[in-house]
Amino acid sequence: MLNVFTLAQGRLVQQEIESPDLLAQALPVWVDLESPSAMEKGWITARFGLTIPDNIVDDDLEESARFYEEDNGELHIRSDFLIDDDVTPRNVRVAFILKDGVLFSVHGEDLPVFRLLRLRARRIPALIGDAKDVLLKLYDADAEYSADALEGIYDSLEKVSARVLKQDVDDRAAGEALSAIAKEEDLNGRIRRNVMDTRRAVSFMMRSRLLNAEQFEEARQIMRDIDSLDSHTAFLFDKINFLMDATVGFININQNKIIKIFSVASVALLPPTLIASIYGMNFKYMPELNQTWGYPMALGLMISSVAAPFIYFRRKGWLR
Repeated sequence: MLNVFTLAQGRLVQQEIESPDLLAQALPVWVDLESPSAMEKGWITARFGLTIPDNIVDDDLEESARFYEEDNGELHIRSDFLIDDDVTPRNVRVAFILKDGVLFSVHGEDLPVFRLLRLRARRIPALIGDAKDVLLKLYDADAEYSADALEGIYDSLEKVSARVLKQDVDDRAAGEALSAIAKEEDLNGRIRRNVMDTRRAVSFMMRSRLLNAEQFEEARQIMRDIDSLDSHTAFLFDKINFLMDATVGFININQNKIIKIFSVASVALLPPTLIASIYGMNFKYMPELNQTWGYPMALGLMISSVAAPFIYFRRKGWLR
């Protein structure tokens, strides 16, 4: 899919391109390519003289190839953007190319940050002035989107805390809590990676000396917003570790209760087993055969030998 964005009365106007003639008539500041076909890449080459390689959004690029400037002035940036959905939170690689005052973005799927910028740019006049503003606003929206995702983690962990710390936790509830904690830990890690990548990209733009004074100050504000998120991610990692340890502790307590039952039962059954084995030996004189009180006495000894350990354990509080 190929979309171009032009400026009209200070607002960003989107136009979906379905033919090279429409592209030739457009004067965009931003060209967005979502899973572009070979034909659409050919239109870009013919219209702007820009060749987009097939592996431009590959994940196996060297770190040195993620931020660089060509001799002809093209600025290349590879950044990861977060998608926080209920199924599979993930980071999606986006390739940016800034050439002749036009920003080109290439990615494999639609991104919430891009939708957020398009919505804002249509409603707020004078939000976008040129292609560099588009890139900065994308990173600004990305930092805000990461902050919203962190708030969602806070809310989810509060629910887990209520289940783990304020209720009796059985094995089923502990398993559900561990699953929820693991999901939030994965999302928190992805947010931290996304924030780190955004910081590197904005820092590269500031060092490239392409920003004017106003844009440079906006980039510094984005960096401050990103720095404020680091403490939140660190706190969430600590909270996740605490809840994980607490849940595993409750699981161990439940398992110890089961082991305690078997331990008490085995100890309580040792005396009657000993009595039964003695009375079952092939002695010359066997009370249970020669005396009428033989069997009742044996049974009474077994019952009392079982009761005595339970009474002792109960007084010690080991059966609670």
